[in-house]
Amino acid sequence: MPDGTMTRRSLLRGALGLGAASLVGCTNGSERSGSSVRPSPAATPPPSPVDCDTPDAADGSRPALWATAMEGGLVYGSSTATWQISDPEYRRLFAREAAILFTEDDLLWYRLRPTPDSGLDFRFGDRIIGFAEDTGMLTLGAHLVWDEGFGEGWTEDDLWGLDEEAARDLLFGTLQAVVERYRGRVAAWIVANEVFDAFGMRAEVPWYGTIGPTYVAEAFHLAREADPDALLILNDFGFETDDEFSPAADKRAVAFQVLDELLDGDVPVDALGVQAHLTSGGFAEGFDAEAYRRFLAEVAARGLKILITEMDVLDDGAPSNVGSRDRAVAETYRRYLDVALDEPAVVSLVTFGLSDRYTWLQEDYPREDSAPRRPLPFDEELTPKPSFAALASSLEQLPLRDAAWVPPRC
Repeated sequence: MPDGTMTRRSLLRGALGLGAASLVGCTNGSERSGSSVRPSPAATPPPSPVDCDTPDAADGSRPALWATAMEGGLVYGSSTATWQISDPEYRRLFAREAAILFTEDDLLWYRLRPTPDSGLDFRFGDRIIGFAEDTGMLTLGAHLVWDEGFGEGWTEDDLWGLDEEAARDLLFGTLQAVVERYRGRVAAWIVANEVFDAFGMRAEVPWYGTIGPTYVAEAFHLAREADPDALLILNDFGFETDDEFSPAADKRAVAFQVLDELLDGDVPVDALGVQAHLTSGGFAEGFDAEAYRRFLAEVAARGLKILITEMDVLDDGAPSNVGSRDRAVAETYRRYLDVALDEPAVVSLVTFGLSDRYTWLQEDYPREDSAPRRPLPFDEELTPKPSFAALASSLEQLPLRDAAWVPPRC
């Protein structure tokens, strides 16, 4: 392992407040020692390791986003999946720009356990975590407990029809197997995702219905036992602006209720994950910057770290004209990050993807005018957009965290 790789990964872990665990970094073409990677599915061949000498930018004219962020002590990264990084151009871009990899698909149950009767399949998880290691990145594992992410082989009866013992075996057995397999290789786990709304804990999810309200606390305890050194995160959305379902102020208030109950019960929650899926239309009018500052400060006052885990900007409310739309999206990035990154407890910023070539919003929320979505820093051709400039500018002006480094690229 190159010495620079260990330095870089140690410094990144330090910015998250983690110990310098023995983690594997870039390979320069060599194999990972001790790897348990199984053969990859033929449909998506495994990516080759990225050479540690990959330049910071394609033309060498600018630093990578991760390096700019680390000057202020922040860990910048993005989500991706094995099917995305089978695209060589995108793989190079991702390896260049990100320092932490959010596992977008490959640790969800439709990959891990496609049907109720299937055993655990770690091929996709092995490959995406191996990619992060080969490129000197940290890994943010998502999601250990969620009421979505199941494959077509699952029905509601397969979950809601379980008795408590069977539900515990299924949920907690899967959680322990996943965390134990990747112990020491994943810097942070999203243990519980989207488990409350603006009214309290969500009771309409199968784990609550079969196990009961203690399932979240139990999941955190089991994750801590399985991987004592990883950062454990409670992750949710809707804290920034009102939506059709509830006011953001109500969601923030419930977040404190849930966090306080967990912390008062000595549940090992280390951080709050703030998804930050934003919408450009009406954001300037609907975003209460001072209330949001207070929210982040109150989270920090509880001794928790904060990670922005899934940031993107839905370009609704913006015209189909690309130039106007890109400016509206960029302005939303700027307005939000000017507030969020002022809080020193925010230790990581993760965008949900890097390029419009691979955005979930295109499939799940297509525009009414059929224009392609443009929510991310790079366009479909992997060219920086105004939102990239807004993101880079926010990172350049980042208030200094407790420590700042400019580590080597690998």
